[in-house]
Amino acid sequence: MNGRENRLKAIRTIIAASRISSQDKLLHKLEEEGVTVTQATLSRDLKVLKVGKVPDDGGGYFYVLSETEGESLQGFVDDFKRGCLSLTFSRNLGVIKTLTGHADTVAIALDRLELPEILGTIAGDDTILIILKEDESREDLTSRLQDLMGPLELLL
Repeated sequence: MNGRENRLKAIRTIIAASRISSQDKLLHKLEEEGVTVTQATLSRDLKVLKVGKVPDDGGGYFYVLSETEGESLQGFVDDFKRGCLSLTFSRNLGVIKTLTGHADTVAIALDRLELPEILGTIAGDDTILIILKEDESREDLTSRLQDLMGPLELLL
């Protein structure tokens, strides 16, 4: 295995074995394992591995691998419903407001659903920017979301 494969394997192992709440803590664990990585590279690795955050019992969040949560359609729908508060549009841009710390999980769910209307998503802490494809409309996306999830009162 090359360096990247070893690093990705180490990240998977650490996340599967421990409740890691931040990239800093993950960096520290990687260093303990003898893996040196920059913050920027770690951030890219987490995206490649489709790592998300889920709430813990104490009001915090910890990293999980997408395989840990299950790769089923229903799992992605549940992630979306659990974290999403509102969806608004301006032309071909949608903005989803989520519970604090849930934006990455909801964005991963949207990305994994591979909705044909969506060109891409960008997630912050509690906000997701959705970019619709040029030939798609907000009605197309809201209709698709309601087909998948049932009636959604959050759609504005």
